[in-house]
Amino acid sequence: MSAALLHRLKPTVSVASRLWSCNPPRIEPSSAAASARLYSGLMESRAPLFRQLFESESSTYTYLLADADSREAVLIDPVLETVDRDLQLISELGLMLKVALNTHCHADHITGTGLLKKKVFGLKSAISKHSGATADMQLSDGDRITFGKHCLTVRETPGHTDGCVTYVSEDERMAFTGDALLIRGCGRTDFQQGSPHRLYESVHKKIFTLPGHCFVYPAHDYKGQTVSTVDEEKKFNPRLTKTLPEFVNIMNNLNLPKPKKIDISVPANLVCGLHDIRT
Repeated sequence: MSAALLHRLKPTVSVASRLWSCNPPRIEPSSAAASARLYSGLMESRAPLFRQLFESESSTYTYLLADADSREAVLIDPVLETVDRDLQLISELGLMLKVALNTHCHADHITGTGLLKKKVFGLKSAISKHSGATADMQLSDGDRITFGKHCLTVRETPGHTDGCVTYVSEDERMAFTGDALLIRGCGRTDFQQGSPHRLYESVHKKIFTLPGHCFVYPAHDYKGQTVSTVDEEKKFNPRLTKTLPEFVNIMNNLNLPKPKKIDISVPANLVCGLHDIRT
């Protein structure tokens, strides 16, 4: 390209750059994975560091968020079997783990929170006060978990269990929904105080009221999906787009098998994952 042509294009390129930084292009909801990659690429300096990690046996996602300046970090839904992996990443990134958060008392795996507390001096555990579980921080609706200049706000979203919560970033661009809202699905309601009526109300009032572009990061996915958006789930979730009576009927007739690890996971998670741990 000639120097003369470049000179003529300079004002246009400059304007386009300013528009991109202030108003990122709209991403259609059907391309959530692409949206997530683009969002990561466009994150401003004030946005938190973010990593999504996966445990294959229970198909659990663990989420690491940190402040780039203070290096304070939080970990959402750690799994016992992947504690060493998570700690290695935290060390490599030069972070200081401040709080280990759980979205609820899991039935399909043992939380890594207890073992993390043994390995990380001063680490605090956190879970909903309605979970019945032991933790340093008993969370209620509206509570804020801070790390550096960032924070997550607690939204109580019971229905899968009494103690389910969703953690929402301060800018409402990210929601960590646990089992309350999955990608094109939701958590079952046939054990652990489950209630389809409460779950439907929780999702519609506490999650679907978030901005449509808000990314939905669930605790599990069994099909290799990593992220969705509020708009996508409001349009395409095959259960939660139904009426309440239709949803209740669906949830009451899933006939799912009992989780394989429920008899060891729930007792362990009620004591912060410290049940019979060997270190």
